Amino acid sequence: MSCPPLKITFLGTGTSSGVPMIGCDCEVCRSADPRDNRLRSSILVQSPATTLIVDTGPDFRYQMLREDVRHLDAVLFTHPHKDHIAGLDDIRAYNFFSRKPMDIYANSLTEEALRRDFYYAFADTKYPGLPELNLHTFDEEPFMVGDIPVQPVTVWHYKMPVSAFRFGAFTYITDANRLDPEACSLVRGSSVLVVNALRKEQHLSHFTLEEAVTLVNDLEVPQAYFTHISHQLGLHAEVSEELPEGMALAYDRLVVEV
Repeated sequence: MSCPPLKITFLGTGTSSGVPMIGCDCEVCRSADPRDNRLRSSILVQSPATTLIVDTGPDFRYQMLREDVRHLDAVLFTHPHKDHIAGLDDIRAYNFFSRKPMDIYANSLTEEALRRDFYYAFADTKYPGLPELNLHTFDEEPFMVGDIPVQPVTVWHYKMPVSAFRFGAFTYITDANRLDPEACSLVRGSSVLVVNALRKEQHLSHFTLEEAVTLVNDLEVPQAYFTHISHQLGLHAEVSEELPEGMALAYDRLVVEV
């Protein structure tokens, strides 16, 4: 499937607590560098004809207002953790102006959580003004959202399958610490890879910065950005100086064109 030119905006690049973290006095949380202020992880993907986002975390409403996103065609979900789905209720603003349901895409595990957590949006009889959702369940087969081709890629967040997405030459991986050989094959050939890099210390279910760098090298992707970053990783400016050529820390509102 051919892919049109894409503009990708990082809506958030932080981990589940965001940065700064509530109550924390560390140098990252008190940093004056705006790149150290990280909302929960999400991206906006735009072609000339289609606008979609990946995940609706707790900061979804503010992210849409900050980027002045007036129209949205679809939402793609990576997995059912709250920092990736909690803001779904605010999709109803788009329902109001478009006068139609929002197309949302989820794997079967995430679908179960969405139907449980937002049960009222899936009820047979609904109160007026509730979110109107058109739910599509995907597996690993590619599909189209408007003119944007989507290749789901299953990665592993400890024991939880998480959906990464490849859009043409751009691949987005969040909340992972392992890729099977099949997933690596689907990612290879990307010109831009985004992958989570939580911190430098080992973690049960996230790549460390070193592991993320190794993955990029193994997959031979020429340009990589690291996301889903915690305050434990360190100051953006200092960590950036440590990274190899072709690799960078993402930050909120960074725009990448592919």
